[in-house]
Amino acid sequence: METTPRPAAAELTFRDATETDVDALVALIESAYRGDASRSGWTTEADILEGQRTDPEGVLDVVESPDSRLLAVERDGALVACCQLEHRGEAAYFGMFAVRPQMQGAGLGKAIIAEAERTVREAWGAREMHMTVISVREDLIAWYERRGYRRTGKTTPFPYGDERFGIPQRDDLEFELLVKRLG
Repeated sequence: METTPRPAAAELTFRDATETDVDALVALIESAYRGDASRSGWTTEADILEGQRTDPEGVLDVVESPDSRLLAVERDGALVACCQLEHRGEAAYFGMFAVRPQMQGAGLGKAIIAEAERTVREAWGAREMHMTVISVREDLIAWYERRGYRRTGKTTPFPYGDERFGIPQRDDLEFELLVKRLG
């Protein structure tokens, strides 16, 4: 039986983001998580957080950090997704993951996370991928679990009062560490 690659994955181009990408990356990340535009995708945080998800300074810090890479993902020359990869010894951190809301659910996320895992294994020899997810995001955590990530039960507090990360709409937010062993 012949299989063909899903169009979602076959047409993607991955590159390191640069300073000139910062504004477009901020807009992409905001559109995937905050405000009414984010509601057209399934990764929205609009019901639990208002305000910004990130800002140009935060994105630029990742782009310029010697221990991080911010992958810009394009299709036909248009920015459609991004993710942060940070070298942390034998592990790598995966964050700042965003897919354009109207393109969510088409397999892009699976292709991007697989490429991110391959990249950190090859570039840094990472043996594990770590990420933090807001613990009340059960659907998102379940999606990561289907990709092989496991909940650790280790949590860190949400930065209440620091509006750089949003304005919480509930008082029970915290980040949970998810981990995946890389082959």
